[in-house]
Amino acid sequence: MQADRLLTDCHVATMTEGGVPYGAIEDAAILIKDRRIAWVGARADLPVHEAVETDRLEGRWVTPGLIDCHTHLVFGGDRSGEFEKRLGGATYEEIARSGGGIVSSVKATREASEDELFASAMARLEGLKASGVNTIEIKSGYGLDHDSELKMLRVARRIGREGGVRVRTSYLGLHAIPPEHRADRAAYVDKAVDDILPAAHAEGLVDAVDAYCEPIAFTQDEVSRLFEKAQSLNLPVKLHADQLSDGGGAALAARYRALSADHIEHSTEAGVAAMAKAGVVAVLLPGAFLMLRETKLPPVDLLRKHGVRMAIASDCNPGTSPVASMTAVLNLACVQFRLTPEEALAGATREAARALGVLNEVGTIETGKAADLAVWSITRPAELAYWLGKPMLYKRYSHE
Repeated sequence: MQADRLLTDCHVATMTEGGVPYGAIEDAAILIKDRRIAWVGARADLPVHEAVETDRLEGRWVTPGLIDCHTHLVFGGDRSGEFEKRLGGATYEEIARSGGGIVSSVKATREASEDELFASAMARLEGLKASGVNTIEIKSGYGLDHDSELKMLRVARRIGREGGVRVRTSYLGLHAIPPEHRADRAAYVDKAVDDILPAAHAEGLVDAVDAYCEPIAFTQDEVSRLFEKAQSLNLPVKLHADQLSDGGGAALAARYRALSADHIEHSTEAGVAAMAKAGVVAVLLPGAFLMLRETKLPPVDLLRKHGVRMAIASDCNPGTSPVASMTAVLNLACVQFRLTPEEALAGATREAARALGVLNEVGTIETGKAADLAVWSITRPAELAYWLGKPMLYKRYSHE
């Protein structure tokens, strides 16, 4: 067997299903050819091979590169002032209705150049990469006009070319009503659905379409219009669902066979059952839960009961989840939402890949998949969720 690289003297958490916890292989080896996994297994079973380079990992653990499947990484400015207001007792809805929240980020994002947005996003990306992230989803949604939404998506594509990570983009035009359309929201919905999305798609900037379905954001009817346009363009959809109230978001996501329904703190059992039937992944976002000091936990027991796949993500954004570490998210998912360490790691690898529609490429360590790997200086996989703030990443291997 010909190979470009041999990884040896390591343990591998393949994150494949149906076998031992974590899909673990003790005393393992991995052969890489053309940036893809040519073979993985016990070192004693290593086939006869020729490898150009050999990396001896001194007993470290190898996992799939972590996947952050829900971020708002590209934006202008910050909202640390709102953080102070929330600590003083103001709610997220009060801040949003007074002209803060998402709308305050819109002004800063519109004023920033593509180069400025790229530079600030890359600084945040460094924190995620340092926590083992190899694949990331990036949403628009802070532009809320034709030029600014496309500007954000172009920056996201540039990050995919120059940032050393795999990037999936989501068009989030229905994120908030922009200030200039407060008196005529229907006109903005028309523009977001019939103008901005087709233009972004024609430029090759969109991998999926997202929306924010809440009383302070957009209705089910408005979201349905967007999703129907997405389907006409053969684009998958996903949804910010039931974060602040039970708005039927989980069921709406299921109706359109969305890749994922994200947040879902207030989703009902009927909504969860609909997600299960439609194969919708639940994306849990413990950073936002922490920063908003929420008390309504997502229905994890119902998700388990109905067999809904659970992913986790940073929700990195300027207002409600200024989180730039996926290992911190692993810890928070366990401590706040009571996921097991194995569920959390699966949520940041296999199930996050499923939530982005890229499980055929990444998310598990299997022959034929991309060699997107993270090597950790740990003695067992549960440490990735156990430590909060400890640097554990030894090395990333990227498909690039």
